[in-house]
Amino acid sequence: MFDRQPSAIRHLKSIQGRTLLGLLVLLIGLNARLIADPPTTQPASKSKVDARPAEWTVAKLREEAAGLRTLFKAPVVQKFLDAVKDLPSIEPRAMLYNRDTRKARLLPKGPPPTTQPGERILELSEQYYYNTRYGTPLAYARPLQILGDAGLETLAGKRVLDFGYGTIGHLRLWASCGADVIGIEVDPTTEALYSLPGDTGVIKGTGGAPNGKITLATGQWPADANTRGAAKGGLDVFITKNVLKRGYVHPAEPVDKRMMVDLGVSDSDFVAAVFDALNPGGKFLIYNICPAPAPPGKPYIPWADGHCPFERSLLEARGFRILAFDKDDTKQTHAMAKALGWDNGPSGMDLENDLFAWYTLVEKPVSK
Repeated sequence: MFDRQPSAIRHLKSIQGRTLLGLLVLLIGLNARLIADPPTTQPASKSKVDARPAEWTVAKLREEAAGLRTLFKAPVVQKFLDAVKDLPSIEPRAMLYNRDTRKARLLPKGPPPTTQPGERILELSEQYYYNTRYGTPLAYARPLQILGDAGLETLAGKRVLDFGYGTIGHLRLWASCGADVIGIEVDPTTEALYSLPGDTGVIKGTGGAPNGKITLATGQWPADANTRGAAKGGLDVFITKNVLKRGYVHPAEPVDKRMMVDLGVSDSDFVAAVFDALNPGGKFLIYNICPAPAPPGKPYIPWADGHCPFERSLLEARGFRILAFDKDDTKQTHAMAKALGWDNGPSGMDLENDLFAWYTLVEKPVSK
């Protein structure tokens, strides 16, 4: 999931390869991520989230997969990229979102309902279905390569949880590789968006892989009962991308609470919950892509601090074996960014000066 602060627009446009739309603001932290709601002035007013043709996303993802194939050699990544060819096309969808109640639901085909104060109808394209506001799901290729280098040979038969998944694209690819995938989010629009038959549940395997599965849950994990129920344990991988940043969880300077990630529990309780949810040998990967920090005299940018929010001693005290702690992954991320074209065009990113990455990878030991 995602740098999601409105003031990070330049960073997000370049690394995610999309234009931020006037209707949608980026989500602020994990507890205040909302869709902007202009005043409702007409019945059944609609806002088109994306105007690209329906075939744009799948075709674009296939191009991206081809560009990444020579960069990441781990078999688990190759199969992830192979699965792109079988992604289904998605018809446009319409969603009714209520700003006041923070509830969202997909609308059936037919005449749109009259909107009430605080409501907005959003037209969502295939591009939005696969990318939402956070760009290509294939940016998970680098974290997957890290896991492959650490011994993850295949996703088939594995149980994988993504904390703050943001978009279903990579979850769909993992499931089609045979994984039992769990996505946790606090944004209520994501579960609503992916609520039609075929979005979740059993996903047909591709390339000889067994069928996989997708389960989505909304709320704080592990604080909320429904998210705990979706991930009771037996995980082989617990992954989070652009969510568990030190700047979000423990900012170095005072920031608006809406710019923070509230775990809902203490650091020690969160780390303990991850440890308990993993199988012996299971991996916990925190992977963060960041912009440059603010220069002296400018406002602090919490999402620019992508270091691990948890002390190494805390991870070790809970029983994790440290495979990598706050490892600089900038060079490898630059290579991925070039392959994905993040530095192309008039709004292309200055990779050398405004793209950085770190990751922490720990393992639950296998009992002797």
